[in-house]
Formats: sequence, C-alpha cells, structure tokens
Amino acid sequence: MELAYYSDYAVRLVNTEEPARGKDALTSIQAVRDLFVGNQSAARRATDADVTRFRSVRARLRSVFEAADQGDETLAVDLLNSLLLEFPVSPQISGHDSRDDDGRPLWHMHLADHPSNATAGYAAIAAMGLAFHLTEYGVDRLGLCEAAPCRNAYLDTSTNRSRRYCSDRCATRANVAAYRARKRLEADRSEKTGLAADSAQRTSANGER
Repeated sequence: MELAYYSDYAVRLVNTEEPARGKDALTSIQAVRDLFVGNQSAARRATDADVTRFRSVRARLRSVFEAADQGDETLAVDLLNSLLLEFPVSPQISGHDSRDDDGRPLWHMHLADHPSNATAGYAAIAAMGLAFHLTEYGVDRLGLCEAAPCRNAYLDTSTNRSRRYCSDRCATRANVAAYRARKRLEADRSEKTGLAADSAQRTSANGER
C-alpha cells in the first residue's frame, strides 16, 4: 500500500462538514468510527470526547486545503508540518495476510500509530498521508470543489492537473449552471440589440417627418 493512500483519511474527515450549507455529519461516536472504514480496532477506541477532538483536527486539515487552493504553498506546508509534529507515526514494513503466487508476503509500507486516543491515531495517519501526497504530486494537487456552495476537499490525480470539482455530480451541476448563465447573457444581449434597433428605427422615422 502506497503511503499516499492514507491521504484519503484527510479528505474523508474534511468532507464531513459543508460550511457553506451549514451541514455537519460529525455529530456522534458512530460518525467518528465510520471514518476509520476497515480499521475496526482503531474505530473501537473512539469515545464521546473524540467527536469534539475530531472537529478540531478537521478544521486544521481544511485550512491546509484552503491554503493550497489559494496558492499559498508555504502556509499549506507549515500547517501540515504543525499537524505532523503534534501527531507522529512510525512507518513500518508490513505484509498483513496478503501473499503472492508463491506464498510470500506482499510487503508494503504501513503507518503504525501509537495514539493516546482515537483522534490522535486518525490525525497522525491523515496528516502523514497528506504529506506524502503533497510531496509526491505537489501542493496544487490539493483542492476545494469550485461548484458553489460545495467546497468539498479533493485530491487531483488527473494527468494534466485539470481537476476542479470533487465529483462528477458537482462538475455536471457547475457545467449546467455555466450553460444557463451563458444563455441568459445571450438573451439579454439579444434583447438589448433589439431595443437598440427599435430605438434607431423610431429615431430615423421621426427624422423623416
């Protein structure tokens, strides 16, 4: 498993909130546990106190994406380094239960956390994963959806760094909105052109009298 894979932890946490819509899905222990996906042993460590702690880490991770989205590379790195210092991990070689055709372990890098609570463990993995993604692909690969009012975080893995939306749904919605805006503009221009032509015609008619 590539270490950059763990950056999905950051995206999942950030996107539990939609500030512009006033929505927050992180309201219970179960919501916290769901973020761990397949890591049930880590999820079971969550307590009521982790709900508030997760929200705090979420705000800091969103700040990283916001800085990157605004082109402030240094700030994005500084904010992420702050998280890395506060929530350290220990990279380890792991084979788990995966085996190749010859029965040998499929070795890969794994992030082993040694947390005092569920939030510390999740934050450590999310921050480290995001750090690997940033250094591997660049700060401009961290983005916030341009389809207002969404602003969900995403990781741009396109070949030409062209991604602007968090999902196909948001891309479609934005394209439809842009199309309708163009049509309204064309209609307004057509109406103004027609009015100008009518006015010119009336002026010409009055001049001939």
